[in-house]
Amino acid sequence: MTPLSSALLAGLLVATMALIGFGSLLIATKLLERLLLGLVAFAAGALLGGAFFHLLPEGIELNEQALPIALIGIIAFFILDSAFWIYHCHGGHRLHDDHKHAHPSCPPEKPVGWLNLVGDAVHNLTDGIVLGSAFLVNPALGWTTTLAVALHEIPQEVGDFGILIHAGFDRKKALLLNGTVALTILVGILGVFIAQEYVEGLTAYTIPFAAGGFIYMACTNLLSEIKEEASVRRRALQFVFFLLGIGLLWMTKEG
Repeated sequence: MTPLSSALLAGLLVATMALIGFGSLLIATKLLERLLLGLVAFAAGALLGGAFFHLLPEGIELNEQALPIALIGIIAFFILDSAFWIYHCHGGHRLHDDHKHAHPSCPPEKPVGWLNLVGDAVHNLTDGIVLGSAFLVNPALGWTTTLAVALHEIPQEVGDFGILIHAGFDRKKALLLNGTVALTILVGILGVFIAQEYVEGLTAYTIPFAAGGFIYMACTNLLSEIKEEASVRRRALQFVFFLLGIGLLWMTKEG
């Protein structure tokens, strides 16, 4: 398979995570929280491993300004993430509780559901840029990044589906709209590959930029969710999954 076809297939697989939100309604809350416990920690480790073992070394090899570009990536993802949460909540109040993603705390108004979909579209677009950049480096990084992004999407989709239901959407419409928005990840992937064809040396900029995105997502979206765990046993388990994520990316690095 070509890098583009592999990236598009990976994007479709990640997009199917939209079904997770619907499936979460069939799972007991305690069991769902236990499943998310390890997945979020593993995804955080995998994203950091991808940034430091794959993207940054590759970026530095291609561009001596890779580190400043990675910093720009972190800043850009911060801006996009801030816009994402503004769309999710009126007045800046978060819709997601740190530990119960499926229970929004903002008022269940219909406009919130539509704004949530817009925010998700931007979020999925950036995921597509990250995936596309990873597959441009090598297939191993592309597929391990796919795993990390997919795991990162699970708690997000659980929360998003809950938001749509509480905003007044019926289950069928919520599933259809959430699934459609999930496909915007393909736009991000195609954008990276098309731009790379027309702009010579673009990967020297997109790869370190994506590394910044990896670092931002891991340290803010994921680690921030697991660091407040009070149980010593659960925190130890999270740390193990976090190290497993890092270890997987270390084992797949070249050289």
